[in-house]
Amino acid sequence: MLDFIYYPVSFILWCWHKVFGFAFGEASAISWILAIIFLTFTVRGIMFKPFVNQVRSMKKMQDFAPEMKKIQKKYASDRQRQAAEMQKLQKEHGVNPLGSCLPMLLQIPVFIGLNHVLRAFTMPPPGGGPKTENYFFSQHDVESYVNAKLFGVNLGEAVYNGVGVVSGGATNVGFHWSVLPVALPLMIVASIATHLTARHSVARQNAASATPQTAIMNKLTMYIFPLGVLVFGALFPLGLLFYWLANNGWTLMQQRLVYTKIDKEEAARKAEAAEKRATLGPKPGQKPTAPKVGQKPVQQKKNQPAQTGSQKKVTKAGSAHGFAQTASPATAAAGGDGDGTPAPADTNGQNGSKDNGTGVPGLLKDSTRKSGRKRR
Repeated sequence: MLDFIYYPVSFILWCWHKVFGFAFGEASAISWILAIIFLTFTVRGIMFKPFVNQVRSMKKMQDFAPEMKKIQKKYASDRQRQAAEMQKLQKEHGVNPLGSCLPMLLQIPVFIGLNHVLRAFTMPPPGGGPKTENYFFSQHDVESYVNAKLFGVNLGEAVYNGVGVVSGGATNVGFHWSVLPVALPLMIVASIATHLTARHSVARQNAASATPQTAIMNKLTMYIFPLGVLVFGALFPLGLLFYWLANNGWTLMQQRLVYTKIDKEEAARKAEAAEKRATLGPKPGQKPTAPKVGQKPVQQKKNQPAQTGSQKKVTKAGSAHGFAQTASPATAAAGGDGDGTPAPADTNGQNGSKDNGTGVPGLLKDSTRKSGRKRR
């Protein structure tokens, strides 16, 4: 029924067994153990990219965890609206909740397939007689596996056979205490590796985003699951225990590598943001220049040249409104108008500010000259 799982698993195992069998001998237990370990590495290598996406997704979820708490508090009485708002928030941040579960879900078929393939080496065929094949393995390969023993124990044997889910339909049901001295150290090491892997993952979590459900899951993964490996490892064949060890070893190494890379990326982004803020803000020790109270910004009119020190404002003689015009120093000294024409000389030899009788500089007493019109 699950041949679509058994055949790919057996094919990868067959390839690696041929590689290490050429170096150590096909009937050697080392060849089979290394084949199982590198089968694990092959599957985990295929799932490396989904694992990185899982870590990034978890990091994003920790960043907007306060927003999720607000939604949960706001819609505590409306579960349907709460779920809709949570999905909307996850979509805005580009987070897929199923992405974090994908690597673990992909490992389950491999675990089931490898367990069945290793058990099937020692299962007699339905019609009786010698076993001639085991999926991709030929009769010669089956015999080499049966003859390959680690400290006198076959790799397909377990401490206890009898549970159909994990035994794969084995016929030799019951306890096999001769397997315990070899299986027990593997079970203990596998349990410790499971605890270290879970502990390293929990240490990465943000304490501010912790929830009661998260605390419960952390305790399960750090203590209950390793204890389960120690107890239920008695139901697994020796080859499957090596798979569990290799899988946890890979996970621990992969976590350190990926977490270190993501930490460096996060530090680089923070340094870049700090540098950008530093370039936009004032330099250290520099006081920001602010306009004085009541001071209006000076704006120069278009198409109007700026006045220099060589120019000054003068009042044109005869102007009714006294418009200020610009005159050069030479013209101003000569008493000329702003247009460059010299001012008319006074008959008395003095300027109009003294003798014109008006008392106003630049104004003439004669009304004809003042208005410039003929007198009727």
